[in-house]
Amino acid sequence: MDLKSLIAPGHFNLASEISKHDSEKIALRWENEAGETKTISYAELIRKANKLANGLTKLGLIKGDRVVVMTTRLIESYVIYLACLKAGLVISPSSELLRAKDLVYRLNHSEAKAVISYSQLVSEFENISEDTPFLQFKIAFGEEVPNWLSLEELMEQESDLFTDADTLSEDFAFLAYTSGTTGQPKGVVHSHGWGYAHLRIAASKWLNIRETDLVWATASPGWQKWVWSPFLSILGSGATGYIYHGRFNPHKYLQLLQNNRVNVLCCTPTEYRMMAKLDDLSNFDLAGLHTAVSAGEALNREVIDVFKKQFNILIRDGYGQTESTLLIANLNTDEKKLGSMGQPLLQKFIEVIDDDGQPAPINQIGTIAIRRDFPALFKQYYKDPVTTASSYSDQYFLTGDRAMKDADNYYWFQGRKDDVIISSGYTIGPFEVEDALMKHQSVKECAVVALPDPIRGNVVKAFVVLKEGVSGTTELTHELQAFAKKLTAPYKYPRVIEYIDTLPKTDSGKIRRIELRTNR
Repeated sequence: MDLKSLIAPGHFNLASEISKHDSEKIALRWENEAGETKTISYAELIRKANKLANGLTKLGLIKGDRVVVMTTRLIESYVIYLACLKAGLVISPSSELLRAKDLVYRLNHSEAKAVISYSQLVSEFENISEDTPFLQFKIAFGEEVPNWLSLEELMEQESDLFTDADTLSEDFAFLAYTSGTTGQPKGVVHSHGWGYAHLRIAASKWLNIRETDLVWATASPGWQKWVWSPFLSILGSGATGYIYHGRFNPHKYLQLLQNNRVNVLCCTPTEYRMMAKLDDLSNFDLAGLHTAVSAGEALNREVIDVFKKQFNILIRDGYGQTESTLLIANLNTDEKKLGSMGQPLLQKFIEVIDDDGQPAPINQIGTIAIRRDFPALFKQYYKDPVTTASSYSDQYFLTGDRAMKDADNYYWFQGRKDDVIISSGYTIGPFEVEDALMKHQSVKECAVVALPDPIRGNVVKAFVVLKEGVSGTTELTHELQAFAKKLTAPYKYPRVIEYIDTLPKTDSGKIRRIELRTNR
């Protein structure tokens, strides 16, 4: 891929990537748990976004103003995001799982002038007791909320024509907050130009989206992954997006995939794992599916094998961060490399570097690094120049994730830098141990951390969630240890296993290993 093809024009508004598909083609198909359905065409989506953009600008919001948006899997979410981009407003996505303390931090740190929220989610904003000195407008949609402006009324009398704000490719478009495992989350700034590059990397090369496809990306609004796939990648490609507004249930998901003949699926590793554990997978027909991708955490080889056997689909594992885009993906061109992260999508921009900031030798563990001139890299950590500067080593942005690359330039994930275990001089990536344990029929979920040991420095400890009806006995512990030894190098087996009911996770579903290390 030519670098020039990833660089947006100097004057560029990201909304234009969606608006160019203006037609009566269905843009979004929505369904809820009760079976109610709705659709909206690209033309109607754009008209509604134009009406809202007019309403927001008439309130006095101007290009560059920050807007905190908290919504859920609804068609209106797409209207809101598109309208804000058109008006040149900076969207700060906020998950519906956030609480008042999280929201007040985002409102004040971002200096947001407005908040737009689904009416059923406003209670957490109402629970805020601290001052929010920058906030001028509270806007709700769905139902009327006392003392909140109505989004529907803002749109009601407005024109469905709007001239997009004259934004530069370097102007802020999104201010996303990392889920964070320590301290306050960092505000990650993405520009309009970032979105331009993201579309050309992730949508076409990884998601493999065609205009004729029905695409289901299960991420919820409020996370950067929703911006990545359900919003930008699907609508920017001119495809039709499928939205399911309901709770995750592995049987239900498979039924929806079958009944709707979904062509492209983007799920979390956890969702794939839960589906793969079902005993009746063979009852489902996913013949419509030509591409399935996974991102968020490394995906177990066992799960990939199950989907290959049952549906003849090779899940394309992908790696990226809030600060960037999809960087590395296993596009399944070589089945011997299944279980690896894959190869960098733009190889000259991604490297594994050693502690001196130099490219690491083949098969040596190092830090995944991104060249600072990568077009889909974030601009800065908002209001935090020190952290921004410290996240770079000379020409590279340091992801904090550890991997090694083989002679064919396939990357093999080893874990977060702080998660890597050093035991008796051996370097052990927790994912490899977790992957082995997940293959055991009794294991539902697991996480591995280092446990301090006076002789070995550290030993491997596994926290294991068992499947329903299975008891964590001494006999099972020995069985799991022996099982892991068969699938990994013997020194990597978990010398200590603790059975727990649930794993601690961030709001975005990532395992909080720091909490496990604290309570080990």
